[in-house]
Amino acid sequence: MTAFTRALHRKPARRITAVGVVAAGALLLSACSGGGMDGMSGMDHGSSTAAADADKTAPASDFNDTDVKFAQMMIPHHEQALEMAKLADGRASDSEIKGIAAKIEKAQDPEITTMKGWLQSWGKPEAMGDMPGMDMGDGMMSDKDMKELKAMKGTEFDKMFAQMMIEHHNGAITMAKDEQKNGKKADAVKMAQDIVRGQSAEVKQLQSILDRL
Repeated sequence: MTAFTRALHRKPARRITAVGVVAAGALLLSACSGGGMDGMSGMDHGSSTAAADADKTAPASDFNDTDVKFAQMMIPHHEQALEMAKLADGRASDSEIKGIAAKIEKAQDPEITTMKGWLQSWGKPEAMGDMPGMDMGDGMMSDKDMKELKAMKGTEFDKMFAQMMIEHHNGAITMAKDEQKNGKKADAVKMAQDIVRGQSAEVKQLQSILDRL
């Protein structure tokens, strides 16, 4: 076979190869401009949807102003109850009075710690300025009342302690009922329920002590 004849046989093969390359290129361009871009758009859309869903599921505040006020007012209220309870040591003569004083210390000291922790986690101060409302039906004793209680001993102390603690507990019960009704934080509402139940029982016991003294 001459060189010219061999050349004639090779030309069709080159054309076929060239056509195949062009076709493959066209298919690649089609994929990039069509399905490939659709896939990228789908990824972008999915990312946007995920971000939107994350915003919707972001945790909301689990407390409200009532919870804050409850903790801020109940802390000093409990602290005064503890001060009164500690006075029973060496002054009280009635065994029931001593028992109630011990129960108050056991219950209210941990509650103070818990409420302080809440306020810290909420970024709220422990005190609310001049504590508006703390002298209006909340049962808080004046400095004069506390001095008088400190000066008492025996049966006189028992009677005054019972009278003062009944008033003090009733104030706490009123504040706790407001938290039960309007509070949002589940743990705070639960504590309020415990206060209402526990201190209501102690009020009845204190009243029965007064009736027999």
